[in-house]
Amino acid sequence: MQTANESPPPTEHAVQQYVPPPEPARKGMALCLSGGGYRAMLFHLGAARRLNELGILSGLRTVSSVSGGSLLSAKLASASVGRGPLRVLDWTERVEGPLERFAATNIRTAAILQRFLPWNWFHVSTGVEALARRYGSDLTRLALTDLPERPNFVFCATDMAFGVNWTFDRHRMGDYQAGYVTPPSSFPLARAVAASSCFPPVFNPLPIDFAPSDLIGGKAPRGPERDALIKGLRLTDGGNYDNLGLEPVWKSHQTVLCSDGGLIFDSEADHGLFWRLKRYLAIVDNQSLALRKRWLIGGFISGLFEGTYWGVGSAVESYEVDVSPAYSKEFAKRVIAHIRTDFDAFSGTEAAVLENHGYALAEAAIRRHLPQLLPNPVPPFVLPHEWIPEPEAGRLLAGSDKSTLLGRF
Repeated sequence: MQTANESPPPTEHAVQQYVPPPEPARKGMALCLSGGGYRAMLFHLGAARRLNELGILSGLRTVSSVSGGSLLSAKLASASVGRGPLRVLDWTERVEGPLERFAATNIRTAAILQRFLPWNWFHVSTGVEALARRYGSDLTRLALTDLPERPNFVFCATDMAFGVNWTFDRHRMGDYQAGYVTPPSSFPLARAVAASSCFPPVFNPLPIDFAPSDLIGGKAPRGPERDALIKGLRLTDGGNYDNLGLEPVWKSHQTVLCSDGGLIFDSEADHGLFWRLKRYLAIVDNQSLALRKRWLIGGFISGLFEGTYWGVGSAVESYEVDVSPAYSKEFAKRVIAHIRTDFDAFSGTEAAVLENHGYALAEAAIRRHLPQLLPNPVPPFVLPHEWIPEPEAGRLLAGSDKSTLLGRF
């Protein structure tokens, strides 16, 4: 009998909705790659290189990605990393080199300018379609159904009609409200990556172009209202809903690795009305991300599930392990975490610093929180690029935080 001081037990619905299943019901490791433009892609690239060397990358059950993280994820899928660790030369040739060359190009300005051509004035998806074509020519030629069985690559976008996480993988695409559809064999992976990375207001959202009857299994009640929503359904950047890419994996996986190269929220003095309008939205986004991070790390600490988190503003010293060379907390927060989140051309220095930083943090995070994943013997710690000391790196990165109208070329 329940006493007056006892809380009623949670309902079955509440448990299913908000609590991960017991540990025996959750299996495998997931890697979550956040959004954050080229900055996130290059930061994750360094981390993934170390995970490949440690044999962790090939042992993943799932890779869940958002926006800039989805660019790396598409290249990892093309390189078939699930078949086993890639040798250094293979990693450089099939993953690192192509992505560094890609990051050295401005892919957003031409896509934006196409929207202003007179024959595109009434085509609302011109910019994102141009982005998809660029991904298809320079990043990946795979169809969605060509993705490997393992790891399961999941690309996250945001359903603007229902306001939930929309996912693409080799078996299905959709969300729990609208429903799911089996991808046509011709559906390009590049199009899924474009939906995941079409950050507003630079890019318009991507129409899904499926009939309401095509999507099945969703919770939205059948009828004219649902049909109207799906006919007008558009997908925008996955970071609008969940910039860490946790949604597809947190309930089903035993171990979660989270690499976060996203925006850092800074204190700012008041600059007037237009600044406040932008600031209101930034604060809402920041509290959403902060809640997800607190919940994730709190889950690690409480033992709800195991895993680790590293972010672009983190530093090796926070993990209390001896990893060197590595950038200090002060330098990471003041300089590296302020490199712009954009899809314009990144310099060789920007790429080197971000990759080295991600590589060192992945090493520290695994050693501190998941030492059981380390092989014996542990492969040597060798940074992807020549080490650039903080004074020189700070000088070379001056202005890297600035986004301009036309971007860098």
